[in-house]
Amino acid sequence: MKLPHPIPYQGSKRNLADQILRYFPDNFDRLIEPFAGSAAITIASAYYFKSNHFIINDINEPLTQLWDGIINNPKTIIKHYFDIWHGQHGNEEEYYYEIRDKFNDTKNPEYLLFLLAKCVKAAVRYNSQGGFNQSPDKRRLGRSPQMMRDDILRVSQLLKGKTEVFSTDYSNILDLATPTDLVYMDPPYQGTGLNGGFNYSGNIEFESFVVSLFELNHKNVPYILSFDGRTGDKTYGNPLPENLNLKKIEINAGRSSQATLLSRNEITYEVIYLSPALVAKVDMNKELEKLNFQTELFANYE
Repeated sequence: MKLPHPIPYQGSKRNLADQILRYFPDNFDRLIEPFAGSAAITIASAYYFKSNHFIINDINEPLTQLWDGIINNPKTIIKHYFDIWHGQHGNEEEYYYEIRDKFNDTKNPEYLLFLLAKCVKAAVRYNSQGGFNQSPDKRRLGRSPQMMRDDILRVSQLLKGKTEVFSTDYSNILDLATPTDLVYMDPPYQGTGLNGGFNYSGNIEFESFVVSLFELNHKNVPYILSFDGRTGDKTYGNPLPENLNLKKIEINAGRSSQATLLSRNEITYEVIYLSPALVAKVDMNKELEKLNFQTELFANYE
C-alpha cells in the first residue's frame, strides 16, 4: 500500500522516504520537522512505526493550519475540499483564479488545499506581497475528492494524538530538540529567495542556518539534512562548512525530468547529511548488533 500523501508539494521527499528512513536510529523520542511542507518523512515514520511522537512546523501558517485540520478534524477538511473541487466544473480556469483570490484575501487553509492540488507542478509560489501566485495546471482538475478523502483519513489515523503543529521560525523549533530526538530538515531550496526567481512563504539565510547546525552539534542532537544535489555534472547549493563534520550521502532520485525533455540520460542525486551525533548512534547500534550476534554464537557453541 502506498504512503498517504494528502498535500502535494514540489520537492516532497515522499518517493525518497524509504531511503532516508534507512539512516534513522533504532530508538528516539520524537521526530521533528522544522520545514515540514508535505511532511512526507513524518508520515513515513508513523507508517513504518519509527516513532510515536512528532513535531511538524512550517513558516507558512495556512499550511500548518491545514495540517492541524487534516490531523485533528479530517471530516471538515474533506467536506470543504469536496465542495470546492466540484465547484470548478465547466469553468475550471476562471474558478481557480477565484479561489486563489479568496485564499489571498482570507488565508483559509481549505482554499490552499485546492490550489496545491491543481496548481502547476504542485509548486508553492508567492509574490513579494505574500500572495499565492502560481497558475493552474490546465490539463487536469486536481486530485479527486475520493482519493483526497482516503489519504486525509489515513494520515489522521497515523498522526492524531501524537503530533504537535507549529508555525514559527525554524530556529525556535530547533531550540526544542534534545539528544533523544531526531530532527529531519528539508529547508527551501537555495535560490528560491528574493533573488531566485520566486518566493516561498519564508526564506532562510544561509549563514544563520549554518550557525543553527553548529548549535545542534554542540547539543549532540541527531539530525538528517536534505540540502543539495546534482544532475550529471551540475551541482546545486552552497557547500556546507567541513568543520560541521557531517557525513554526506547521495541518494539516487531517478532520471531528471528536465534531462528527459532534452533527451539526455542524466540521473538526479539528492544529498542528505548525517550529523555526528546520528552517525555515532547508528554506529553504536551496529556494534551492539555485532556483539549480540557474537554472544549468540558463543552460547550455541557452549
